[in-house]
Amino acid sequence: MPASRQKNPALIERRSIDFIPEDERHGRVFSQFTLWLAANLQITAVITGALAVVLGGDVFWSIIGLLLGQILGGTVMALHGAQGPRLGLPQMIASRAQFGVKGAMLPLALACVMYLGFNATGMVLSGQALGQLLGASDRAGIALFALTVMVAATLGYQAIHKLGRFASMLGLLAFLYLFVRLVEGTDLAALALAKKHFDPAAFLTAVSLSASWQIAFAPYVSDYSRYLPGATSPVRTALAIGLGSGLGAQIAMSLGVLVAAIGGAAFRGHEVAYFVGLGASGAIAAALFFCVAFGKVTISTLNAYGSFMCFSAIASSLGGRSANIGPLRRWATVAAMLLVSVCIAIVAQHSFLPLFKSFLLFLLAFFTPWSAINLVDFYLISGGKADPAALGDSQGRYAGYAWTGLAVYLAGILSQLPFIDCVFFTGSMAKALGGVDISWLVGWLASAALYWLLARQRTLEPAASKSS
Repeated sequence: MPASRQKNPALIERRSIDFIPEDERHGRVFSQFTLWLAANLQITAVITGALAVVLGGDVFWSIIGLLLGQILGGTVMALHGAQGPRLGLPQMIASRAQFGVKGAMLPLALACVMYLGFNATGMVLSGQALGQLLGASDRAGIALFALTVMVAATLGYQAIHKLGRFASMLGLLAFLYLFVRLVEGTDLAALALAKKHFDPAAFLTAVSLSASWQIAFAPYVSDYSRYLPGATSPVRTALAIGLGSGLGAQIAMSLGVLVAAIGGAAFRGHEVAYFVGLGASGAIAAALFFCVAFGKVTISTLNAYGSFMCFSAIASSLGGRSANIGPLRRWATVAAMLLVSVCIAIVAQHSFLPLFKSFLLFLLAFFTPWSAINLVDFYLISGGKADPAALGDSQGRYAGYAWTGLAVYLAGILSQLPFIDCVFFTGSMAKALGGVDISWLVGWLASAALYWLLARQRTLEPAASKSS
C-alpha cells in the first residue's frame, strides 16, 4: 500500500470541489465496480429497458440493442471516470480546461437540471415502492425517500461508497430472485422468440436508450474516483467502472424487457407494484419493495451529491477561488435541490413513462457535445496532462471563457436538432427515421471531430511560429 494512501478516511467528507491531495487519497479500484453495479441495479434501469418493448421492440432484438448501447455509452462513461485519479477533481470542474471557468458554468447549470430530473424520476418509483411497503400514499413514500437520500449525500464520498457496496449485494440478490421467479413462471425462450422480427427503428431506439443512460453518468462519474491514488492505472479504473455500470444496467434492463413483454398494458402506471408482484407476495414482496427503494438510494444519492458539487462549482466561479464547504452549507444545498426534485416528482408521477423517455433523450443532447469535447481534449490534445491547481482557481489561467470549446459545444447541440424525437421537439431527420432518436450519436461524433480539428490547429500554430 503506498505511503500516501489515507488508511482511515473519515465517514463525513471534509473536501468538496477542491483538489484531493495525495496524502488524502484512498480506496481500491474494485470499489468503483461495486458502486456502479449498485447504481445500475435499480428500478429506473428496469423501466428504461421496458421502454424498448413499450415503444415497439420485440424481446430478442431489444435485449441485443440494449447491450450494444451499453458497450457504446459505457465506454464513453468509463473514459470520463478514468480521469478521476489523475485530476483529483470533480468532473465538471475539470471541464474548465475546455470551457474556461466562466464558460463551464453553462454545462454546470445544465448538469444541475439533469440531477433534478433524474432524482425526480427516482422519487416517483421509490415513492411507489415505499408506499406499497408501508401502506402509505406515494407522496409520503417520496418524502421519506428524499430524507434518506439527504442524509447519505450530506455525509459525502466515503458514505456513498459504503452504501454502494451494500446496495450492490442487496440488488444482486433481489434481481436474481426475481429472475428465477420469472423463469419458473414463464417460458422465456418462447417469449424471446415469439414474434421475433428485426425492426430497425425499434432496434435503434433500444440502442439509444441504453447508450444515453450510460452517457448520462459522464458529468459526474469521476467525482467518485477522484480519491483513488494518483498512480492508479487508468485502464483498470475504466474497466472497473465500465464493467460495473454496463453489467448492472444490462441485467436490470433485460429484466425490464421481460417484465414489459409479460405485463403489457398492466405494467404502465403501476411499474413497481407490477414488477414486484410477478415475483412474490406477502413478506417476500415487502422485502422486495424495500430492495427496490434501497436500490434507488445509491443512484439518487449520487445525483444529490453531484448537484451539490455543481452548484458549489458555479458559486466558486462567481465568487473567487474555491474553498472547502462546511457541513451546514452542504446540507442546505442538498436539501434545497431535493425539495425541487420532490415537487417535480409529485407533479409528474401520473405520466411517468412518456415524460421519462423524452427527458432522458432530450437532455442528452446537451451532454453528448460536452462529453466529446472533454474526452478529445484530455486524451488526444493534452495527452492526459492537466494543472489541477489552475482548474480549481477561478482567477488562474483558465479564468473567463474558452471560446473554442463553447463554439464547438453550441455547434454540437445544433447538429443534433434534426435527429431529436421527444414530446418537446421532433426534428426532420427523426421523422424520416420513423421516430428514432440518434441525436446522441450524431452530436458526439460531430463535436469530437470539430473540436479535434480546431484544438489541434490551435496547438500547431505556436509550434509553427516558433520554428519560423
